[in-house]
Amino acid sequence: MVEQVRATPAPEGASVLVGGAAAEHVDLLRSIGERLPWAAGTVVAVTLVLLFLAFGSVVLPLKAVGMNVLSLSAVLGVLGVMVWGFQDGNLSGLLGFTTTGALEVTQPILVLAIAFGLSTDYEVFLLSRVREEWVRHGDNAAAVERGLSRTGGIITSAALLLGVVMTGFLFSQISFIQTIGVGLLVGLILDAFIVRVLLVPATMRLLGSWNWWSPPRLAEWWDRYGMPESAPPVPAPR
Repeated sequence: MVEQVRATPAPEGASVLVGGAAAEHVDLLRSIGERLPWAAGTVVAVTLVLLFLAFGSVVLPLKAVGMNVLSLSAVLGVLGVMVWGFQDGNLSGLLGFTTTGALEVTQPILVLAIAFGLSTDYEVFLLSRVREEWVRHGDNAAAVERGLSRTGGIITSAALLLGVVMTGFLFSQISFIQTIGVGLLVGLILDAFIVRVLLVPATMRLLGSWNWWSPPRLAEWWDRYGMPESAPPVPAPR
């Protein structure tokens, strides 16, 4: 109806504005639909560039973004839990809120944005330690094993601490905050305990030395302008 009213020609010499809750909702959806691809593309591009500057590889940034997309896909599945619990009101008795029969359109986007940031944070933390071992020994399998053994416990502990914070959101008695807490809590568990400490090391182990590959010209550029934390890798003894 909003679209039909807006499509109706205005009287000559007059300007017609259409307002109200329905019109605001239509405008919000249109604005998000137009700008979300640009925002997502910017985030992915900046992530790829910064990870390349940090690790000097074109494979690791692509793998990191791919794993983040995998995590976000799982978080999208969590939206079903949010619909069941908040839109349908099945958690209203437990958490003490009154259901409105709908989810706020910005909630899934906010959950996905925060989840992407947390995923990238854990990824950089793990890869930094793996690269230290790679630089030291030049053995990819050993680097992945030692890097995970050094950081796996810290990553899971950090995830548990954040999980405690997200659990606190559930008892805020503000349905907007409670919904975000549920989405982030489930997404955090999936990312930290499955993707980050299981799938990422397994993928790096399968890729082998390709993890650290870059085209020759990019490798030369990175040697000059990159942001390494340690010296270039030492070739493994024959």
